[in-house]
Amino acid sequence: MFRLSSGDVAGFKLLFSLAVMYGVLSMVAYYVMQVKFITPLGLDAPLDRFSEARAIQHIRVLAHEIDGRQVTVIVDATDEGRQGLHDAAKYIRTQLEMLKDRAGSNVRIEIEENIVNGSFNMMFLGHSLSLGYRNHTNIVMRISSIDSKDTDPAVLLNAHFDSPVGSPGASDCGSCVASILEVARITIDSGWEPPKPLIFLFNGAEELFMLGSHGFITTHKWRNTIGAFINLEASGAGGLDYVCQSGPGSWPSQVYAQSAVRPMGNSAAQDIFGIVPGDTDYRMFATDFGSIPGLDIIFVHGGYFYHTSTDSVERLLPGSIQARGDNLFNVVKAFTNSSKLQNAYDRGLTKERDDGHPMFFDYLSWFLVYYSRRQGMIFHSIPVAMYVLIPFFLRFSKYGLRCSFAALFDFMKGTLFHVIGVILAVIFPIVFSVLRLLFVGQSMNWFAHPYLAYMMFIPCSLAGMLFPRVCWNFFPLSQSGYILKSSKEEFAEEARYWGAFGLYACISMAYFSFGLSGGFLSLSLAAFMVPAWILYRLSVKYYGIESLRSAAFLVVPSIPCLLHSVYFSGFLAQFLIEKMGMMGSLPPPHGYFIPDVIVATTIGAVTGVCVGPILPVIGHWLARSSVVQFLLHISVIALALTSQFFPYSIDAPKRVILQHTVVTADSGKIKDTSYDLSVVDSNALPYLFKHAPEVAKELHIDSDFSFETANLSYREAWMGIYPLSSLFSRSLKFPASEDEITRHYRYFPHISTTKQETISADGSRRVYLEFSLGSLKEVWVSVLNITGPISGWSFANSTLPAPEIIKGAPPSYICRLSGVANENWTFWLETNSSGDIRIEVGVVEQYLMDSMKVLKSRFPEWVDIIALSSFLSTYIF
Repeated sequence: MFRLSSGDVAGFKLLFSLAVMYGVLSMVAYYVMQVKFITPLGLDAPLDRFSEARAIQHIRVLAHEIDGRQVTVIVDATDEGRQGLHDAAKYIRTQLEMLKDRAGSNVRIEIEENIVNGSFNMMFLGHSLSLGYRNHTNIVMRISSIDSKDTDPAVLLNAHFDSPVGSPGASDCGSCVASILEVARITIDSGWEPPKPLIFLFNGAEELFMLGSHGFITTHKWRNTIGAFINLEASGAGGLDYVCQSGPGSWPSQVYAQSAVRPMGNSAAQDIFGIVPGDTDYRMFATDFGSIPGLDIIFVHGGYFYHTSTDSVERLLPGSIQARGDNLFNVVKAFTNSSKLQNAYDRGLTKERDDGHPMFFDYLSWFLVYYSRRQGMIFHSIPVAMYVLIPFFLRFSKYGLRCSFAALFDFMKGTLFHVIGVILAVIFPIVFSVLRLLFVGQSMNWFAHPYLAYMMFIPCSLAGMLFPRVCWNFFPLSQSGYILKSSKEEFAEEARYWGAFGLYACISMAYFSFGLSGGFLSLSLAAFMVPAWILYRLSVKYYGIESLRSAAFLVVPSIPCLLHSVYFSGFLAQFLIEKMGMMGSLPPPHGYFIPDVIVATTIGAVTGVCVGPILPVIGHWLARSSVVQFLLHISVIALALTSQFFPYSIDAPKRVILQHTVVTADSGKIKDTSYDLSVVDSNALPYLFKHAPEVAKELHIDSDFSFETANLSYREAWMGIYPLSSLFSRSLKFPASEDEITRHYRYFPHISTTKQETISADGSRRVYLEFSLGSLKEVWVSVLNITGPISGWSFANSTLPAPEIIKGAPPSYICRLSGVANENWTFWLETNSSGDIRIEVGVVEQYLMDSMKVLKSRFPEWVDIIALSSFLSTYIF
């Protein structure tokens, strides 16, 4: 019969007590992340208060009463096409005009509807491309006091009212537009006279790579008066309204820290922002063109619905918009009252020293801890100095200098010991995740049920952290020759603890030294470890080192720090899990494992963060083979249980790209037509066909289907949505009928010469071209892939972007064109060589033919379809 020793019993008591404690901390963190502590105000709220209910009225109109807010080029004059974006602009302007009509005599209100055109080069998703646009609509309102001057520095609030293809855009970004409309209403109805002008920008082309904001910041008459800006975005349906980017300089985040009612955000978000596929208007104002101080505030949770057909009002998380509005109005007031608010001319004169990105983090949105990089140099250096000096403080007076150095060496061994534990805390979950996938035919089982990921990976991660101590319970003390034998266990524990402290101190300093802003977490861990250790050592004198009461005196003072660690870790893990459904698919066999390995790594790392500060002490009770075996058994059971769950649901759909591809020659001939499908996660198309038999039947796929016998869709087929197509791998192609296409379209997109090419004195050849969209009905965007020895072109002020080189192919120059106009695009290309110029054209059409609608309807509810038509053609000049 299996019997537990008294040490094992004590270990399990502590383990279950910690499980309860961390469970409570997790519930508190979840409560905060879901903004359940905020009560939304209704329609009857006081007029001087932000009301979520009033904002939702605007969202309901924009997302549901207006049909589709996508930029659409209506080529055929007899076809009305989609008027959603036009109707949205009209609705926004009507709301602003109503505010103007009831405004007091103490303010001046100016409302403009601007049509913007332009062309520029940019990097997006790591790819270089050029963008050309015309006739995009921005709605702009300026509220200022009667006495203000046109040159007074202003505060800009920006949100975009266009939405992604196939999405009603309730959160992205109807919620942003509604929030700004409500702030504008409060400004008028509260009688507040802004000390500096407010500019409300509702831009109509963000989803096409920030075109509306580019048009404003490069052409509008008020652009040089902007002294600060706030960009609102949504990467999900609500939750925490996070400050994800701030700058240039430290002033914007400092204003936010001092004024936000419920501060939400941390400087670490800026370190990892570039990893997530996507971008915001913030870059146009703060980095690429404006160099204006500002904030990028984003809804980060509810990412399951981001850019999907389910991004509806019903998905919005109650309380999220209320928290955003309360913060926003206070921050706007603080910006307008700040002495640092300057227009572009004054900023150029003062040129204040830039301290770089500050360090800040919110504590459960109750308050925000903020410090500059200059202060950070002191704060992040103190723990490192303590790590080096504490051995001398503890040993020098009693044992002398040699023992002090020996103690420092022991601390360094403790650091190495803790590093090994943290590494194993990551390796164990990775190994378990890979083993599970080797026996199961699907990955991402945790996607629709995030708690499964915690069940699988936290126990084995904790086992990994304990494993070194179980296998190597003896700690080799360098100072053993200077101390009593009875003190060795106590000194070994001390070395482990301060070794862990040293690891967090060094990580914090390393983050800071590399110019990153996320070192606050390890700094806070190190800071709380000092008083916790003092209380623990005092308790040992009274209760002894074997008493669990002594452990309580270490754990309880650490709870505030552990709560923040759980909050930060839960936020990071949830955000990452939601984004795994759209991070792209990688080629097999490795691509199949990537999402599970990433999630396992993340949960292993955050487990180390949440448990690491107390592990050197509690490991005295937990580091027993019976406890580690129990944790590993729990992980195995969780792995088996998780494998029975389906990865997707209506609330966490699988994203599938369905494209009706039409390859044409000239303007009237069809060369090929097909249905092309792709996915953006690790469960490939055969998995989809297995669980969606109606789709397989519609595409005439039999049970013997495999990638080896299927027709793969080539990279060129997805030219119309470049560079988003870089997220795809192993897309598939299925035959489609031509008859339906010829009934719907008289002629297709094509490129032709407009006049005879010219040859200059230096021998360069210039070709003059015209690009027609044919008789397409609802064009979203067109992409030109120009290959050849070109030395210049008429786009982007005659500046070529960096060339794209794919798998040894000749250099390509990519240009995306969008916007409403009756005229064709005209441009020229120049080459200083006799070689040919090859142009591949991809035109994305939102109009779906009946066969596409039928195929789309065959997909189950747990799949979200982005459906489009794409017309491809190739030309040589």
